[in-house]
Amino acid sequence: MIELLNSLDLVSSLKLVAEKYPGKVVFSSSFGQEDQVILDAIWKNEIDIEIFTLDTGRLFQETYELMDKTKNRYKKTFQTYFPNSEKVENFVKEKGFNSFYDSVENRKECCGIRKIQSLKRALYNASVWVTGLRAEQSENREIMPIWEFDEVNQIYKFNPILNWKLKNVEEYLELNNVPQNTLHKKGFVSIGCQPCTRAIGSGEHPRAGRWWWEESQKECGLHSVTK
Repeated sequence: MIELLNSLDLVSSLKLVAEKYPGKVVFSSSFGQEDQVILDAIWKNEIDIEIFTLDTGRLFQETYELMDKTKNRYKKTFQTYFPNSEKVENFVKEKGFNSFYDSVENRKECCGIRKIQSLKRALYNASVWVTGLRAEQSENREIMPIWEFDEVNQIYKFNPILNWKLKNVEEYLELNNVPQNTLHKKGFVSIGCQPCTRAIGSGEHPRAGRWWWEESQKECGLHSVTK
């Protein structure tokens, strides 16, 4: 499967997976540049892949604006998953609104409640999970294959633009006039929750703006890494 997928272009590979697993393929989008490439390919080519996003409740206003702009551009809809309100309320009551700055453990707990638990609901009944991961985004992602079985979520995981470079992503977006988050022009490369994301400076790693106050693998837990 890996060899075959590597031989196909983006649209052909998405169509192949959708045809092989009809009605069972989902794509998780955070509306970053990579995700907008895949979303454009899916919607423009009417590929049978459901698109969903995770709203943590702490996203940038610019991200919400892009969501609406994208829906209006393609005249299509996506599913939004929100975290369990009771769990969020209890977490904030016990540890406060910004406890993720205090420790990696608190940050991962916040990500777990606001993102990972919602992801599990989104992946329920699906057979394939399509992502916008790219190998050059981090050392953790360099070891990921284009097609793998995610043991944590018990689902096949397809990373169709894993081997794309940032310049390939930017060229696609410009060529196809795909809507983008206005924060990208302000130095934000990887955009997540507002309090956990900052712009990066010249020469900084693309993931440097995520959880910049801590030394970690720069992952929230959505994409498990095994070595």
